[in-house]
This record gives sequence, C-alpha cells and structure tokens, in this order.
Amino acid sequence: MENKKSDLVKVVPVLFGFFIMGFCDVVGISTSYFKRDFQLTETIANLLPTMLFLWFLLLSVPSALLMNVWGRKKTVLLSMVITFIAMLIPFVRYDFVTCLIAFALLGIGNTILQVSLNPLLTNVVKGNALTSSLTAGQVIKAISSFSGPFIAIFAVSYFGSWQYIFPIFAILTILSGVWLLLTPIHESSTSIKSSSVKGTFSLLTDKTVLLLFLGILFVVGTDVGINIVTPKLLIERCGLEISKAGFGSSVYFAFRTIGAFFGAFMLVKFSEIKYFRINIIISLLTLIILFFLSNQIAILVAVGLIGFTCSSIFSIIFSLALQLRPEKANELSGLMITAIFGGALIPPLMGIVADSIGSQNGSLLIILICMCYLVFCSFWLKNQNKKLLV
Repeated sequence: MENKKSDLVKVVPVLFGFFIMGFCDVVGISTSYFKRDFQLTETIANLLPTMLFLWFLLLSVPSALLMNVWGRKKTVLLSMVITFIAMLIPFVRYDFVTCLIAFALLGIGNTILQVSLNPLLTNVVKGNALTSSLTAGQVIKAISSFSGPFIAIFAVSYFGSWQYIFPIFAILTILSGVWLLLTPIHESSTSIKSSSVKGTFSLLTDKTVLLLFLGILFVVGTDVGINIVTPKLLIERCGLEISKAGFGSSVYFAFRTIGAFFGAFMLVKFSEIKYFRINIIISLLTLIILFFLSNQIAILVAVGLIGFTCSSIFSIIFSLALQLRPEKANELSGLMITAIFGGALIPPLMGIVADSIGSQNGSLLIILICMCYLVFCSFWLKNQNKKLLV
C-alpha cells in the first residue's frame, strides 16, 4: 500500500506535464485574435502556427540526443522553463513581432516536452500500467486543449482582455515545473547506442516508413487546420464574435477526447488499420459536407464528428511505425515526432488559398487534400503491407 502511494506521488506530477503539453493548441483561437488585433490577412495570421510547429521539424531528433546526455527529467524541466518565458512575452509586450517570438518559443518548449515526457513516464510506471498511463496523459493533454478557449473567455470576462490567458498559462507552467523538480525520480542508467541525426532520417528511404511519416504530417496538419478554421467558419458563416466562436475549438477537442476513450476500447477488438480506414473515410465525408453548412449547430456537429473520428489516427500511425522496425524504435519515435511539423506546413497553405478565393472554403480545401492522403495511406497499408495487419 505504501509503495502504491509512493508511485502515485511520482506519477501525478509527470502526468500534469501533459496538461502543459496541450498549451500549443491555444494557437487555434490565438490566430483569430491575432488577425483581428493586427488587421492581418489570412496568410500572415497563419504564420503564428507555423512559428510554433516548425520546431518539431528542426528540434525533435536533437532533443532526443540531448535527452541521452542530460537525462529525461532535466530535459522536461528545460521545456517548462522555455514555455514559461514564452507565455510571459506577449503579456509584457503585445505586438506582431513579440507574438511570433512567443509562439516560436512555445513551439521549442513543446517540441522538447513531447520528446522527453513520454519516456520520463516509463521511469515511474511499469508493466501493464504503462499503456493506461500513456493514454491518461493524452486525455489530460486533450482536456488542456479543450480548456484553452474557455480560459480565453474567462480572461476577457474577468480581466477585460484575452491576453491574460498568457500569465495564467505561465503560472500553471511554473507550478508544474516546481512540482516535478521536487519529485524524486530515479532514471536507470542503461547503455544505449547513440544515434545520429543523419542515421535517423535515413530511415525515410524505407517506403513504408516514409508513408507513415507523411501520415503523421498530414494528420497533424488536419488537426491543427480544423482547430484554426473552426472559429473562422463560425465568424464567417454565422456572424459570431471571436470569443464565442472559440467555443468551436473546444467542441472539436471535447469530441477528440471522447473519441480517444472510445478508440482505446475498440482497438482491442478491431485491427488498427481497419479502424484507421473506417474512421478516416467517415471524417472525409463529414469534411465534404462541412463545405456546404452555414448553420451554427450543424457546423459544430460536423467539427465534433471530425474530432471524434480523427482522434486515434495519430496513435495508430505511430504504433504501426514502431511495429514495423522494433529494433529501431527510438529512432522511429524521434522521426515520427519530427513529422508534427505538419502543423507548421498546412496553416500557411490554408491562408494562401483562403485569401485567394476570399473564403474559408479555401482552408477546408487544403484539409481535404490532407484527408485524401490519409485515406490512401489506410488502403495502401492494408493492401501492400500484410505484415502490419493486426
């Protein structure tokens, strides 16, 4: 009984780190405020998520190498410090340049956190409890993402400005960092063969690895794209104010959380690839319908269904990559995290097309292309790679 209490004392502060990980999704509602406050075009406003997610391309593999030298806990704490600084900048000085700098730092911190937090959890949770703990971490992250727009509404209502969301996030980050710092965690010193950046990226010469890498890129692009475009659709088609339109992002993340719970049970009965294929087809059909919707409730239902059906696709692709080459699990993990830079690549394309046609349907068109690739990916894996079937 005493050992269980001791384990819980170590697990809870690590799991709380997943709440900090979810702060990156505030970029959805922030982009709408950013565009309004500085009177920007769609193309320029969508530089905000680009500045955040670009660092997953540049820093994921180097962060994994740093973790081998510093240790997991110290690397997580470094990410907390960077995130804390990022959240202070736009509150101290709020302009176009400082916002870009803040979200770049948030991206750096989040990249390091995503690379190091999951491995740290393995130091405090063992055996069968690890899978459930990793799932719990993703649910906590989804709750954080879901809460962001509501925290923005709270900041507007009680402090008169949405910018107060940044010091709130800064306080939560420093509390999480201090809590983890004061928690004793033993990291076993195992001998692990060092990997190089070049060696890791050379795995992309395998066609299936490349297919899965692009799958992560496009599913993250879809995720970030829906997060960003939902408030804008509600503003454009339903005439809502930004603070109320932000509720759309919360609906998306709420259904993603429900979908993740549901998927955890369904994946016990269904093969990963079959579940992937069914869900992405439903999501694609829902997105096509979304092009023609103008009713607020109908838009929210469609967005919620997309969130529900896309919720497990990232983890499925990630799992398939690790199953493909178990002896290269560490390298493949860093490589797949690198593909999260799809969150930097897709939003600028959305902005360019939306500006060119003068409608958010342009943004939806880019997301549609992402989903079409994911449909192709699900069928290619089934037909061409029988060894990946579960």
